[in-house]
Amino acid sequence: MTTTSHGPNAPFALARFRQGDSLRLGLVAHDRIRPLSDEDLGAASLNHFLADPAWDRLAALAEQDGEWMPLADVTLTAPVEPRQVLQTGANYRQHVIELVAASLTNNTDRTIDEAREAAARMMDERAAHGEPYFFIGLPACVVGDDVPLALPAYSEVHDWELELAVVIGREAFRVSRGEALGHVAGYTIVNDITTRDLVFRKDMKEIGTDWYRAKNAPGFLPTGPFLVPAPFVDGSNLSVRLELNGEVMQDASTSDLLFDIPALVSGASQTMPLLPGDILLTGSPAGNGQHWKRFLRDGDVMTGTIEGLGTQVVRCVTETG
Repeated sequence: MTTTSHGPNAPFALARFRQGDSLRLGLVAHDRIRPLSDEDLGAASLNHFLADPAWDRLAALAEQDGEWMPLADVTLTAPVEPRQVLQTGANYRQHVIELVAASLTNNTDRTIDEAREAAARMMDERAAHGEPYFFIGLPACVVGDDVPLALPAYSEVHDWELELAVVIGREAFRVSRGEALGHVAGYTIVNDITTRDLVFRKDMKEIGTDWYRAKNAPGFLPTGPFLVPAPFVDGSNLSVRLELNGEVMQDASTSDLLFDIPALVSGASQTMPLLPGDILLTGSPAGNGQHWKRFLRDGDVMTGTIEGLGTQVVRCVTETG
């Protein structure tokens, strides 16, 4: 069980918490939380609210007396209920440059500096004229950091990928980059867990990547703890930092995204409508376990912080049964 004693820096945010055998939607203001009824929300559900978020209504509630509880006294879970989860691959410029440069160095007589320069030109060309790379995850994998991450016994190379996640508001279908941010309700934190030795099929290499098996075990999308309204967040320049047992593994900024948030929302919406409450992961920076040659083990604790969105703590356990 995990408790969070401090909310995000925003004046208020949304969260979901356990109350007995049920889950409740709550309004978070600093270090306290209060339940939100449908009447408080002005909508029949969280996703109905996100379709047309009345943030001013919640801002007024945040200033009123009510059934407030200390945030440290409740158990938070995932703050969203997405019907669709979209993930973005290879989207941090410096991270991809290093990966491409390593490949170029191994397969040509280029020096490492020459390889980095060539990789940087490739990435700048991709950002100018290419398209984001998307794949899909299962909403059932979305859990809060109150649920320990059970490491499946079929592999020993489970990896972390801390990511900024966009929470969709108003339905977005074939929207332009200029329209895209108008369809973003807020932001949250996701750790996109990956089993590295299942990413590529060994029995039929022509098929390529197998994201279903590599990324969709139970609990492989720890999410939250807060949904922070978009008006309080500048997603273009947020620090993204993951610590493993207190040691910094990932430390970057969303300013290094190859495709920014408007490009991602617009690009993803061209194929299928993005629905209220859906989450769109923006990619993960350098510093995952594959880079460090160190993968997740029983007893590991991952602490992921994204500027302005709070901190997520995920505890790893050996799968039982």
